[in-house]
Amino acid sequence: MTSPKRIVDDATDDAADDEDSALEELVAGVVMALIFLVGFGLLALGVSWFWIVFPVGFAGVLPAALALVRIYESRRGGGADESLTTETEDALETLRRRYATGELSEEEFEAKVERLLETETVADARESTAARRREGEAGDAEREAAFDRD
Repeated sequence: MTSPKRIVDDATDDAADDEDSALEELVAGVVMALIFLVGFGLLALGVSWFWIVFPVGFAGVLPAALALVRIYESRRGGGADESLTTETEDALETLRRRYATGELSEEEFEAKVERLLETETVADARESTAARRREGEAGDAEREAAFDRD
């Protein structure tokens, strides 16, 4: 049986995959406006084949324009988000593999996944690790002080 959390996570992942960039939305809007303008303009002029503009525009021109935008964005450097996502996915895959082979307990796995998802960049991960070490050292000092008092 699939847990409700898993269903929500899968739906969130699907929604994130379906997001369009601002440039894609702009190009789609402009292309659709032009298709309607040309189609209804031909209708107003009394051209009998005006209807051909709609299937050609929506089935050919619009997907081609969006494909060109995606190519442009990938070459322009839109890959920064993708590389971050890829690094995170690789790290999650490694954690899953280690958990599946028994190298990590369930608690260790969950803690590492939470830590991974808390940090967005390598610098964030280093800061988080340094903060945990400082907290751990402070906790050790408090325990030693308490032990000395007893």
